[in-house]
Amino acid sequence: MRRIGVLTASVAGLLTLTTAACSSGSGGGDGAGTADDPTELTFYMDKGGWNDSFEAQNEVSRAEGMVLDVVQTPGSDAAAYDSFVRQSFQTNERPDLFTWSTGEKLADLVEQGVVAETTDIWAEAEAEGLVPDGLIDNYTYDGKQYCVPLNVAYWPVYYNKHVFEEHGLEVPTTFDELMDAATVLRDAGVTPFHQMNVFFEFVWFQNILAGTDPEAYAGLGTGETSFTDPVVVDAAQQWLDMMHDGYFLDPGVTTEPEALLASGDVAMASFGSFLTGELASIDSVPGEDFGVFPFPNVDPSLPNGQMVLETGPLCVARGAAHEEAALEYSRWWMDDEAQTHWSESRGDPSYNPDVPVADPEMAAVVGAVGSGELQVQQRFQEMVPWDVYNRSKEVFGEFVSDAPDDPMDGLEALQSVADEYWSQQG
Repeated sequence: MRRIGVLTASVAGLLTLTTAACSSGSGGGDGAGTADDPTELTFYMDKGGWNDSFEAQNEVSRAEGMVLDVVQTPGSDAAAYDSFVRQSFQTNERPDLFTWSTGEKLADLVEQGVVAETTDIWAEAEAEGLVPDGLIDNYTYDGKQYCVPLNVAYWPVYYNKHVFEEHGLEVPTTFDELMDAATVLRDAGVTPFHQMNVFFEFVWFQNILAGTDPEAYAGLGTGETSFTDPVVVDAAQQWLDMMHDGYFLDPGVTTEPEALLASGDVAMASFGSFLTGELASIDSVPGEDFGVFPFPNVDPSLPNGQMVLETGPLCVARGAAHEEAALEYSRWWMDDEAQTHWSESRGDPSYNPDVPVADPEMAAVVGAVGSGELQVQQRFQEMVPWDVYNRSKEVFGEFVSDAPDDPMDGLEALQSVADEYWSQQG
């Protein structure tokens, strides 16, 4: 019988406690079992509150001869989970499947040779139209793919429909229209934009730079762009100028973003599509109380709009007890049946363009990504080297809190970290 283990002990304790789970596959062998005798795939994950969704998913995957035996680590911070997974690779008790992060953290595991290649799975998924253009870039290292997407979060702009209606505003399709609407709201005493100085500090820098020069934005993740390049400095300056002009929430406000948006205390918030579920949890109805739209390009001459996409991977441990079955599960996870069921269970949009999205405005965003109208960009957090991201939390947090007149000191600090990283990459 399938089990969910909820473990809160130390990393050493976790490894001891999960030994039995790692060898418990009732299907036996390395391949999938049957619906009556499915292979149990040990699955390490750090997603608090997702147990019910994985349990529901097992009811569907059982017909494929596979179920997840979930080992969750609630209460452990990211560093503890990281250590937990990495230590498992030093033993014979590595998981069949596990959650991780894209970007440098996944690249590090690829370099160590501890994650299984999924190039064939991605080739099939792209041929069958199961993924949007650009998503594969998050999983590609030296021309090969590793892991598959566990989930995605699109990063549009959420807006309060009642506030827009009260002030006679239409959904903006250009950056000038966005700023015109923000000016109307600010002058009427409504805070136009949400932002935070503790989490997601990078969001507005990300949006402005990607909407000004997508190649320069992407270049921050490869070292081809410097944080002190004029286009980057101008984007940071534009962001600071917007703060100086009173378009953003007071950084001292700590109320949850969904509450601020639902109450109309802020009119707009650039957030991942997981905010839809948070809004629903406080009885805010999509299409009635709130809507979404893509962040408009700052440069209107760009041929495509931009859509930042965050994605978390589902990885197969190389050499795991049920590696072959785990790869089959990964292939199944990307298909229409699995993604439709997962989207319905989670309430989040799927990356699979064939999966319907209940919210019509979010469906339009997803459709525009699938058609290529919106160009996918990696989220800043996963795109840049990890050390750069960690330093940016301080730099951009200070920007939000203090709104300095000149961004150069902070950008030079980021470039110093970036230079050190890229100099070590050969």
